[in-house]
Amino acid sequence: MHACTESYELGLFTEPAFTLSRETSEHPLILVCEHASRFIPAALNGLGLDHEAAREHIAWDIGALALAQGLSNALGATLLAANYSRLLIDLNRPLHAPDSIATQSEIYPIPGNQVLDEATREYRRRCLFTPFHSQLQTLIDERLAQGRPVRVVGIHSFTPVYHGQPRALEAGVLVGEAKDYAQRLIDGLSQHPLKVAVNEPYKINPLGDMTVPVHGDARGLEAVLIEVRNDLLRTPENVSRWTDYLAPLL
Repeated sequence: MHACTESYELGLFTEPAFTLSRETSEHPLILVCEHASRFIPAALNGLGLDHEAAREHIAWDIGALALAQGLSNALGATLLAANYSRLLIDLNRPLHAPDSIATQSEIYPIPGNQVLDEATREYRRRCLFTPFHSQLQTLIDERLAQGRPVRVVGIHSFTPVYHGQPRALEAGVLVGEAKDYAQRLIDGLSQHPLKVAVNEPYKINPLGDMTVPVHGDARGLEAVLIEVRNDLLRTPENVSRWTDYLAPLL
C-alpha cells in the first residue's frame, strides 16, 4: 500500500483495506464483497451519524459478508471482502462517480462527508480503494496468465423498504454483458419458490458501477452482482438457506 501523508485523517486507516480468503483456490469463481463492513475508525465519530444509522444499510450491506463467506466455504472459492464502511469510499463506484464518497444516502445526510478537501479524498482513495481493486486485478491477472477460467461475482444485499416503498423482490442478478450466465442463475433460483429477477432492484451502469464493468465486462469475463433482500439474511439459518440456493449455480 502506498504511504498516505496528505490528510487530517492520516493514520486512521491502520487496518488492512480488505480480507482475502482462499487466495490460491482452484475454483474459477472469485467472490467479491465490496460492502462487507460497517467499520469506521472511532476518531471519525461515525462520520456524524447517530449510532443506529451507522449500523444500518447505508454503512454496509447487511448479511452480504455472511453469505459471501458461506459461499466461499461451500465452494472453496476465493473471497475478497472490504474491511471498511462504504461511507468512507464506495468500492463499487468508479472514482469519478458522484456517490464515490456519498454526502447523502436515501434519507440520511452524511455530515462527515459534506466538506472534504482533495487531500482527504485522495487519502481514502489510496488507502482503501486502490489496494482493493489492485488486489482484485492481480487475482484475475494471475489466473488468466495460467490459462484458467475466471468468473467474478459480487455479493450484495438490499433493503426491504426503499423511500417508503416495500420491495417484494427477494433476489436479483445484476448484469452487463454476461447475460447467459445471469440467466442461468435466475433459472436456477426460479426452481425454488422465490421472487427473483434480472437487473432488479438495480441495473449495472458502466458510469456508476465498478466490479462488473471494469473487472468483468471490460476483460471479457463472466461477471454479475447478486443482490439478496437483507431481511432474508439476518439469521445464520437464512444465510445457510441462501448459500444452498446459490452455491450449486455459481
